[in-house]
Amino acid sequence: MADSSQQSISIAAPVDTIASVISDFASYPEWVGAVKSVEIVSEYEDGYAHQARFVLDAGVVKDEYTLEYAYAEDLSRIEWTLVESTMMKVQDGSYDLEDNGDGTTTVTYTLTVELNMPMLGMFRRKAEKMIMDTALKDLKKRVESCG
Repeated sequence: MADSSQQSISIAAPVDTIASVISDFASYPEWVGAVKSVEIVSEYEDGYAHQARFVLDAGVVKDEYTLEYAYAEDLSRIEWTLVESTMMKVQDGSYDLEDNGDGTTTVTYTLTVELNMPMLGMFRRKAEKMIMDTALKDLKKRVESCG
């Protein structure tokens, strides 16, 4: 059974800057340690990725998976769903970007993952927390170093 986890962080940058970093999937191998490569499978007419294929190598966890993306018109929400994977049955997620009005943006990351193999709940929650912590901290570092 898949449970949803959620975590937030404040980043010193506007929504459009953060959305630009999130949606630049080709650069993920430069700043997301476990992502070894990303291939844009298809794009929307506006140039944003519709589907992207990822190769992940996080030591004991290796996977190749394809995600399908959708974007809010104002880029305040970027969401995805799993198309195919060798290890996962489900991966649904989103980044919600909220302008705080002071030059910072609150980024809320929501993630639902269900693996093809059984995993004890406490281990799954610990893995989800680690994934989310790392994703948000790496995003903050990337955005603020580009700004």
